[in-house]
Amino acid sequence: MSVKTNEYLIKSFGIDPWVLEQIDKAEEEVSGRFAELDDIMAYNQYKVLDAFQQHRIADMHFGWNTGYGYDDPGREALEKVYATIFGTEAALCRPIIVNGTHALTLTLAGVLRPGDELIYCTGKPYDTLEDVIGLRGEGKGSLKEFGIIYKQVELKPDGTIDLEALDKAITDKTKMVSLQRATGYGWRRAITVAEIKEWAEFVKSRHPHVVCMVDNCYGEFLDMYEPTAIGADICAGSLIKNPGGGIAVSGGYIAGRADLIEKVSYRMTSPGIGGECGLMFGQTRTMFQGLFLAPKVVNGAVKGAILCAKVFENLGFEICPKPEDNRSDIIQAIKLGSPERVIAFCQGIQAAAPVESYVSPEPWDMPGYEDPVIMAAGAFVQGSSIELSADAPIREPYAVYFQGGLTYEHSKFGVIKALQRLKEQNLL
Repeated sequence: MSVKTNEYLIKSFGIDPWVLEQIDKAEEEVSGRFAELDDIMAYNQYKVLDAFQQHRIADMHFGWNTGYGYDDPGREALEKVYATIFGTEAALCRPIIVNGTHALTLTLAGVLRPGDELIYCTGKPYDTLEDVIGLRGEGKGSLKEFGIIYKQVELKPDGTIDLEALDKAITDKTKMVSLQRATGYGWRRAITVAEIKEWAEFVKSRHPHVVCMVDNCYGEFLDMYEPTAIGADICAGSLIKNPGGGIAVSGGYIAGRADLIEKVSYRMTSPGIGGECGLMFGQTRTMFQGLFLAPKVVNGAVKGAILCAKVFENLGFEICPKPEDNRSDIIQAIKLGSPERVIAFCQGIQAAAPVESYVSPEPWDMPGYEDPVIMAAGAFVQGSSIELSADAPIREPYAVYFQGGLTYEHSKFGVIKALQRLKEQNLL
């Protein structure tokens, strides 16, 4: 940063000059990676623009509808744009999908039937899916309660998919194999698009009837291709993560084969109605605009994650992924080693927020999670993790998960404030 910018941060925010020295040093060390990310961003920006132009998006697509939402041209156009960008036959994109877990639940429950088998091949899924699958929680309508069999295949020690073990695990009852692209609360790097392509081709070559599903949360626009464009049958994610661009106020998407999307639509509304109904509540414009901005917003977030990785690596902390690794999600994990450091880090992130910067987050028993969780997110859209945020379960090895930032500069400021808070509390 320039001398004037650093002087302003010292004067207006009370930032310790030592903190800014660490940031400047790390930023210089990773600047070469940023040029590679800019090329991916440009490709995706033009891909999104092309989809908008192909489907002749116009002001008429931003209008309100009421009641059942029949024949909503904006909704239909938005879902065609999503299908084009994701390289699929069809898509659902609705504000009534409340989060990523909901989008994934609709996908699983829509495609699977009693007696079918589901195999996760990236080990234990994200915490909130445990209730969905039936790994914990009774009487909540899990897949297990509806007679769906669950198995999981662990990743290899190097973090790659164990294709041989997966092949052995698949049976005649296996209907779907699924992978979680992002880190979640695990200690591993995200699964890359190249690995997803190899996985999908492997499964289809041996078991063509098996559906390949990808949890795409946090992964959109990290590569030039989405999982469904290179072999996956269906994927799902949240609009208050990457594809909403920080503009969409709610919602989720599911993109894939037309026959699978039809089944999911019947779970989303009801059998016989499917995607034909569903009010957009006037959110079509923000969903379009957020999608258009998303490649640039994601670019800033992943740059911020790489900077965060380098700063804390330089200070001797264990990080995942490394600054030089290929990125397939926007999440940066840092093993801080104590609950005090985790809490201080998250409080520093909150103090960097444009909204509710004065709030001091603390761990709490959040619904859907096994352990107390601390979440820092002073966002324009509540819970938006494409905006600057950090969260962590309070459990060993006390790793914190940093992500987001609507601009690179804000993501960087999050790193500055987190480091400042740790230094102020003598936790470095």
